[in-house]
Amino acid sequence: MKNTKKAGTLYLIPAPLGEHGDDFLPENVKSITYGLKHFIVEKEKTARRVLKSIGYPYPLDSVDLYELNARTSVEKMLAYINLLTAGFSVGLMSEAGAPCIADPGEQFVNLAHQCGIKVVPLVGPSAIMLALMASGVGANNFAFRGYLPVKPQERRKRIVELERLSRKHDEAQIFIETPYRNAQLFDEILKACLDDTLLCVAREITLPGELILTMPVSKWRKHKVSLHKRPTVFILCAK
Repeated sequence: MKNTKKAGTLYLIPAPLGEHGDDFLPENVKSITYGLKHFIVEKEKTARRVLKSIGYPYPLDSVDLYELNARTSVEKMLAYINLLTAGFSVGLMSEAGAPCIADPGEQFVNLAHQCGIKVVPLVGPSAIMLALMASGVGANNFAFRGYLPVKPQERRKRIVELERLSRKHDEAQIFIETPYRNAQLFDEILKACLDDTLLCVAREITLPGELILTMPVSKWRKHKVSLHKRPTVFILCAK
């Protein structure tokens, strides 16, 4: 006999951008999250902390958490899909901010679409979009470039290329780095870019240490800023 059970919904749940950032989650996101018992997460420890911070009403040891990262196999992801096809709704939660943007959830969402699963994105903080909104540059034409190369020579080459692309296409270039490498990336930008190129540094958005500042590279060279181990979005705009 054919299984006529309705599939569950995959909810894309934004997470606070850090501790003390849960005020930036709308109430309807919290209420939807409260109704779920299955979550796909990057790290269980972080997910439990987020659920606790938003007042999740059930004991956290009663929640099923399934890890998803860059090393998760397709076979394991298909097992997660089986939860949805069995009728359970599932929340896909990022480590911080919006899921599936510079985040391993993208592949799983693609698989969910292939399997006919309904995908519902929920409103919440995205460091990338908040940085762009507050930068004052490139809002009509921008590109998100993700992480830049780690090796210094390759990184510098990429920064020069992004500056050229920004000037050629009048396009803001947005990129990020693992927080403990922020200082090196910032120094490389100041060495590689021209004086009049605009740089926005958006640090710890929505958190107590928030800094969002756009200046020409020439002024940044005279400005001290602490970025080490502090989540930061960088935006280049060359005219």
